[in-house]
Order: sequence, then C-alpha cells, then structure tokens
Amino acid sequence: MTASSAAGGLPRLLTIMGSGETAPTMIKVHRAVVERLGPGPVHGVLLDTPFGFQTNAPDIAARAVDYFRDSVGATLDVAGIRSAADLEPPGGDAVIARIAAAPFIFSGPGSPTYALRQWRGTLVPAVLAEKLALGGAVTFASAAALTLGVVSVPVYEVYKVGEDARWVEGLDLLGALGLHVALIPHYDNAEGGTHDTRFSYLGEQRLAGLEEELPEGVFVLGVDEHTALCLDLDAGTAVVAGNGGVTVRARGHSARIETGATLRIDQLAEMADDLAHSTAGAGGSAAAGVSDGTGQPPTDGAATGSPGGGPAASGPAVGGPAPVGRGSPLLVAIRAHEATFRAGREGGDAPAMVGAILALEEEMWSWRADTQQSDEMDRGRAALRAMVSELGQVAEAGTQDPASVVGPFVDLALSLRAEARAAGRYADADAVRDRLLALAVEIHDRPDGVSWELSGP
Repeated sequence: MTASSAAGGLPRLLTIMGSGETAPTMIKVHRAVVERLGPGPVHGVLLDTPFGFQTNAPDIAARAVDYFRDSVGATLDVAGIRSAADLEPPGGDAVIARIAAAPFIFSGPGSPTYALRQWRGTLVPAVLAEKLALGGAVTFASAAALTLGVVSVPVYEVYKVGEDARWVEGLDLLGALGLHVALIPHYDNAEGGTHDTRFSYLGEQRLAGLEEELPEGVFVLGVDEHTALCLDLDAGTAVVAGNGGVTVRARGHSARIETGATLRIDQLAEMADDLAHSTAGAGGSAAAGVSDGTGQPPTDGAATGSPGGGPAASGPAVGGPAPVGRGSPLLVAIRAHEATFRAGREGGDAPAMVGAILALEEEMWSWRADTQQSDEMDRGRAALRAMVSELGQVAEAGTQDPASVVGPFVDLALSLRAEARAAGRYADADAVRDRLLALAVEIHDRPDGVSWELSGP
C-alpha cells in the first residue's frame, strides 16, 4: 500500500475545472493536487461515465490515462462505468470498492445528463460525497463539473438538439459545503463567434430565463475555460487558478474572482447573498474584492495566492476559514475496515482479511436499527461483498509467497547439485540445474555463492 492509498490522513480536495482538464494549462493544478496526496506514487480512478455513450470512449479514456502518467505523474485506472449496467452486482461491487479506495477521482468531458442518468440510484454519488467528507481528492471538469450542483444543464439537448432550456436535478455534492449552486463550466466560452455561447453554450438570454427558475437560495457559480476553482475542505479555502476567473451570479448580478485569489469557501455563498439583495440594475457586475489586479483589497479572511497555483495549504490560520464537516461514524468505520482488508491483502495476511470482513459485518449489524434515510448501509453491503469476493480470489491463488513454500525443496536440490560438482559429476549437476529451470527456478552462480529466484508461477 502506498502512502497515498491509506484510508486515513488524506486531505479533502475538490477541484472544479471549467475546461482544459487534459491540456497543458491545467498541468500545474493537477500536479498540485497529486503532490498533496503523496509522498510516493498516486494511483487514481478515471470515472468514464460522462463519455461512456460515445463510440470512441476507449480512446478518450486512454488519452486521459496517458496525460496523467506523462504530464502529471499519476496513474489512473479506468473505472469502466460506461453505463449503469456496469454497476450491477457482483462485478459492480468491486468497481465501487475501487473508487472508494482510490485517493484520487477524475472525471471530465461528455454529457452531464447521460452521466446523471447512469449514476442515479447507484452508489457513485454516495462514494464521491464520502471521499469529500472523509479524505481524498475529486477533480471534476467540463461535463462532470456540471453534475456537481443542485441543478444541471442539459447542454447537448439544448444547444445541439434545440430542446427548451431547462434545469435537471444534479448531484448536489457542493451542498455539503454550504454552496447551493448551479455549477456552470465553460463560463466564458467564445467559440460561437457571432452568437453567444457563454455559460456552457446557453448564452445570456437563456441563462437569464433559467436563473428565474432556480430554487430559493440557489445561485450560479461559473468557472471559466482553462480555469480551476480549488477547494480545500480541511482549510475551508478556495483558490482560483489558471487562465480565467470564477463568477458568482445571483438574480442577474455578478461578481468575478480573478485567478490567483484565495478566499473562504463560505464567502462564495456570502457574495451570492449580497448580490441577490443588491440594488444595482439587473445584469450588473462587480469585482468580488478578492482578486489580484482589481485594485481592491481582499475581503476579511481572504488572501491572494500566486497565479496558476494549486490548492491552498492544509491548515487554516487562527480565526480563519473553518473546515467543512466530515462524514458519519458508519462511513468512517467502513473505510477503516476496507483499509485493514487491503493492508492484509498486500501483506498476505489472510487472518487480517477475514478479521476485517467480520468486523465490518459486526459494525453493520450494530447499525441495523438506525433510522437514517441514507444509502450508507448499501455502501457497507457493497464493500462487504467486494471484500468477500476478493478473499475468494486470494483463496484460489493462496496468500503465501510461493518462494517460501518451495524454498526447502530448492535448497535440497541445490545442495545435491553442489555435492555433484564437488565430486566432479558435472553431468549430474547440470541435470539438477536443468530440472530446476524447467520448474521456473532460476539459478545464479556467483563468486560469493549460489542464489535462486522464481521466474514464473
């Protein structure tokens, strides 16, 4: 187990990218996240659902894996959730377990509404929320970023098909942070040229109409292209990095936060509340007072950062931002038992694996009478099934190091070979060596003695 894959001690980081998630512009941001998860190699999971419907989905996934390996220095495994069918048990339990165990989750382009349809009714949203509550990093960009809010935009349906502009229900993962938002990436998109394609291709007219339909207290949070909003949930801070800015918009009033700025996470909601009660004309905009280059000082509790930087430092200053709350005791226990199981698996400790399974079952039994209306028990059952399935795989292969099992027999053969060589019976010695090679035992004759290793099963 690498240091970054342990269940405890991971920072809680949410990075939201407007676009450019596999472009050179976002390499520094990705690296900053990965460095927080180290030391040592970081192994994450690429959540491929948003583009799972595309016929070139394997190619998109492969390019993302190559980008993170070559440019960021992280290894990504593809989750393989092209549709909800990929999450059906028993195979789906192992997929959920992999996502839960990964210190880093990345998802990007595709269709937000397709992803939401596939994830709805599964454990994917719960595991993402769990990671943000208990430890781990989630980076969502473009289409995936659109799913994070209370509501989302059916981009393809509106812009490509011509359906009426409307909101659809989102994952609301930001609600736990006190941010009740419609998250809009591609906020400053200009590829339309002569027609307005800002705001994820909605344009001002459609966004203004949709804004009137937002539930009370929900505001628009826009992230420009090739820009990231880096949220450190432990420190309670938000950093804007990249080429553009972040916009808070409420009832037609906007405040923009430029790259390099740092502020408290709860300031974003405070800014929206101020804008919603503003007496300025509709559609007006203002500087948020937290951005570099505006000529205005940071607001109370905020500090400016370096342009293009990554997530803020993990520890809040005295009197500074408050950390975002962590998850329930049951989720904490589930993750702890999973970590014990993985450590036993990697250490070849079958009793520890069995002990983790029994401890998790006992934990879930003790929670059986709880009246909670969440899917945490489903999460626990999925973890339990995945652990039992993995234990079965281990039982089939065995947990002991094969070298320790065959070692006494190899040593005996080598001693007979040595006696044959000492007596000048070189043909017999060679015969022993050849038989060992046929059994995948490589012999290394060195001046200081003879060593051996297994070259195969």
